[in-house]
Amino acid sequence: MKKYFQFIFRSCIAFILLSILWVLFYKYINVSVTPLMVVRKLQSKNEYSIKHQWVPLSKISRTLQLAVICSEDQRFIKHHGFDKKAIEKVIAEHQSGKRLRGASTISQQTAKNVFLWPQRSWVRKGLETYFTFLIETFWSKQRILEVYLNSIEMGDGVYGAEAAARFWFNTSASALHKDQATAIAAILPNPIKFLANPPSAYIQKRKEWIKAQMRNYGTLILEE
Repeated sequence: MKKYFQFIFRSCIAFILLSILWVLFYKYINVSVTPLMVVRKLQSKNEYSIKHQWVPLSKISRTLQLAVICSEDQRFIKHHGFDKKAIEKVIAEHQSGKRLRGASTISQQTAKNVFLWPQRSWVRKGLETYFTFLIETFWSKQRILEVYLNSIEMGDGVYGAEAAARFWFNTSASALHKDQATAIAAILPNPIKFLANPPSAYIQKRKEWIKAQMRNYGTLILEE
């Protein structure tokens, strides 16, 4: 029994050390592939082409940065990985009889996309919480947003802002204007189902909502 607990203890210590090193590695090295990309390719019955091109945050339109924050996580700059107000709101809505929806922050989505598998489970949620804590500890908000915008799924086989800009609008991520940026941000809840171009009536409505949120938000200021 003593050897068993020693093995468990040493395994936990090894996992913690390796996970910290992994997070520190991606603090400086760009993410070339994510678990979701691999899963999508394995699940595809046909030829699956991955469109992904890493670009620095400075090469991603500030308009897209703001549109995504206003769409996905308006308190991204202020929280430390978890939006307590959003979680409380979701719980209250669920208790009142509404359908349970997610309240994941950009930090949580980044942790999930880069370090974990896509299927939902309590184990994965626990690990997501752990990796969210790590990236919020070791990465800047700029780095979190940079990794997020370069890794997130933005269409069928389309990953990251540069690939999305070229796929949907035949332009670069740096050249996206407000209408294009809000279209990409609008499809993020389900980028496989929705189209950024041409937008459906639902996506057009979401675009207008995001534009209104952007006006209310003001200027995006990210500290290094």
